[in-house]
Amino acid sequence: MPRRWTTEDRSFRRFCGFSAQEPTPERTAFVRFRKALVAHGLDKTLFDEITGQLKAKAIQVKTGTLVDATIIASASEDDEEGHWVKHKGRPAVHGFKAHVGADADTALVEEIAVTPANINDGKAGPDALPDNPGQVFADSAYRGNHFGDAVRAKGGTPHIVATGMWGRDEAETLARLEAWNQPIHRIRGRIEKIFGTWKRSYGLRRMRWRGLAKAGVQIRLTAIAYNMKRSLKVLGMAG
Repeated sequence: MPRRWTTEDRSFRRFCGFSAQEPTPERTAFVRFRKALVAHGLDKTLFDEITGQLKAKAIQVKTGTLVDATIIASASEDDEEGHWVKHKGRPAVHGFKAHVGADADTALVEEIAVTPANINDGKAGPDALPDNPGQVFADSAYRGNHFGDAVRAKGGTPHIVATGMWGRDEAETLARLEAWNQPIHRIRGRIEKIFGTWKRSYGLRRMRWRGLAKAGVQIRLTAIAYNMKRSLKVLGMAG
């Protein structure tokens, strides 16, 4: 019986360069491709190359960077390279953490670091900074000299959510604290939409494979897919 083609089938074939009659690779081809990416550590190279091309088209003037991290459950709690982490008011999760630096204007993901879930955000944050980050917006987990110095070393200016300020008058001090934090919360909140899209639309609620290296592959391939789709929207708005 002849196969019934869908619009998605045709779009996928055009994107990958397959003709209508040409057979597509079997599942094992993708498995071998993934193994090669892991063996040679090429997932970061692939992410950097594609993201660089997209940024050249979509980002005209760099003004700021959003930095945050999200936890992704491991494929199995027996994965020795994942780790347990517990946040207040939430159940413990065994998994990995994606530390992300994204452009504040376009919401394109520019840099990614992947660690076990128990690694502190501020400690891994410098690895998620792109070059020339501009104004860097992050929550209170990134307080401290380790992250702030890394931002300044790359020519950026840190804007970190503060948990307290010194002052003689309580009301006046709280007003200053709110005035500092409110714009940071408003801008850095955009990165939550990125994580939400990854988990809701790209299935990144849980890792598919075991190990830190394979977690990095899954996260970076997800970010590539997200960036490609996001770039189309950004370019459409610019047009």
